[in-house]
Amino acid sequence: MVFLSRIYTKSGDHGETGLGDGTRVPKDHPRVTAYGRVDELNAVLGLVLVHDLGTEADLLRSIQNNLFDVGADLCVPEGDGETPGQRLRVTAEQVARLEVAIDRLNAKLAPMTSFVLPGGTPAAAWCHFARTVCRAAERDVVTLAAKEHVNPQVVIYLNRLSDLLFVLACVCNDNGRGDVLWQPGKTQQPSA
Repeated sequence: MVFLSRIYTKSGDHGETGLGDGTRVPKDHPRVTAYGRVDELNAVLGLVLVHDLGTEADLLRSIQNNLFDVGADLCVPEGDGETPGQRLRVTAEQVARLEVAIDRLNAKLAPMTSFVLPGGTPAAAWCHFARTVCRAAERDVVTLAAKEHVNPQVVIYLNRLSDLLFVLACVCNDNGRGDVLWQPGKTQQPSA
């Protein structure tokens, strides 16, 4: 359980922040950028949730909770000799749950014949936006992983989550019937 008795601490007033292990780093450190982007994604999912998603709202709330797990994983660098279960880390089981949800949602959709333009219903548009923020978070984590050790399940989780958000956007567009498909070169044709 987390207890917050004071919201401001003034400890970041000089451009540094504390990681979960107590290490102080600049606020633009790749680790802070990565978990900050995950926080941004979580906020966008909150905007998705203002729309009526029926039973899928429970799925997104569960994902929001998982994103706090992702942030917790990222904010505590893995220490030498860390034993399994010592720290909160994203697991393969969390990824597997996303895959089950993707398969369930995708079963409602017809096979794709082209790329889908972002938009449609407000819920679908927010899902597409969340998907792009998720991809940015994934890129930020990959950047961090090039410099420091990162739990590989974090990248996998974000990769699957972006797929889920794409499928959910299609579901929100009347199970794909309201999707607008990309027409390659359409604007290159002379006007009639």
